[in-house]
Amino acid sequence: MGRSLRERLAAAPITWGVCEVPGWGYQLSPDEVLSDMAALGFTRTEFGSVGFLPADGHELAAVLGRHGLSLLGGFVAVVLHDPERLEAEMARVASVVDQMASAGGTWFVSCPVFDHDDWQRPGLEDTQWNRVFEGLAAIDDVTAEAGMRHAFHPHVDSLVQDDVETRAVLEHTDTQIVLDTAHLTLGGTDPAALVDSHGHRVGLVHLKDVDAAVAERLRRGEDSLMSAVQRGLFPPLGQGVVPLTEIIRALEQARPDLWYVLEQDAALSGPDADDVERLRSGVVQSLQFVQDFDLAR
Repeated sequence: MGRSLRERLAAAPITWGVCEVPGWGYQLSPDEVLSDMAALGFTRTEFGSVGFLPADGHELAAVLGRHGLSLLGGFVAVVLHDPERLEAEMARVASVVDQMASAGGTWFVSCPVFDHDDWQRPGLEDTQWNRVFEGLAAIDDVTAEAGMRHAFHPHVDSLVQDDVETRAVLEHTDTQIVLDTAHLTLGGTDPAALVDSHGHRVGLVHLKDVDAAVAERLRRGEDSLMSAVQRGLFPPLGQGVVPLTEIIRALEQARPDLWYVLEQDAALSGPDADDVERLRSGVVQSLQFVQDFDLAR
C-alpha cells in the first residue's frame, strides 16, 4: 500500500480566508496562516491569492521552509476569451508559473473568469469558447516547459461552472481537471460520475463538502458566494451532502498517487479571534474525517 491519504493532503490558504475573489473579506497574515498549517501537521500548501506570499520563488520557498512547509502549487484566475488581453494574460501566467516552479511547486491550477475584478457569467460565443480552449492548451505548454503540471478548476461564478461547461472543456482540450468535490456539486456535476467517466483526467483533488440548505439559498440568488460561505456553505468533511467516502474510495482504487488539497473556503469579516478559531476547528474536524478514512482502509 502507498502513502496514506493524510500524507497526500495539502493545505490551502483559502481555508483561512485568503482568497483572490474581489472583496472576499479580511485576510490573515502569511505568518498566521502558515504557522497554523504547520501546527496542524500539514507539509505542503497551495500559495493562495497572488500577492499573499512573496513573488520571488526562492524567497517563497524560504518563507514556507521556515514553517516546515513546501509548495504544492496554486490557483490562478485567468482571462482567456478576450483576444485583446491574451498576450498580457499569458505573460502573467508565465511569470506565476516561473514563481511556482522556482519554489518547487508542481501544480498550476487555472480558473477561466470573465474579468479578474468581475466574476460575472455572460454567455460566451463559440469563438470565445474556442479561445478559452486554446488558452488552456497554451497553459499546458507553458507549465510543461517549466516542469510543472496544469489542471483547470470548475468554480462557482467562473466561466466554467456547470456540467455542460465542464464537460465541454474535457472534450475540447487535453487539460487535466481539478476534481473540486463541492464546486462541481454546486455547478450540477456529480463528482462520483465524473470520476467514473473521466477518472484518468483528474490531476488534483480539492476536498470540501456542501451544506444543502445554504447551497439552495445560493442557487436561488438569496446569497452571494461569499455570504453563502459565511453561512457555512462548506462544512467540515463528512458533514454535508457530498458522498466523499465513495468518491475518495474510487479515486484511491484507480489513482493511489493523487494529491488532495483540503479546501474549506472561508471568508472573515474581520480579525475576530473566535471566528479564526472556528475556521481552525473545521480543519481539525476535516482532518479527523481523513484519518478515519485511512483507518477504515
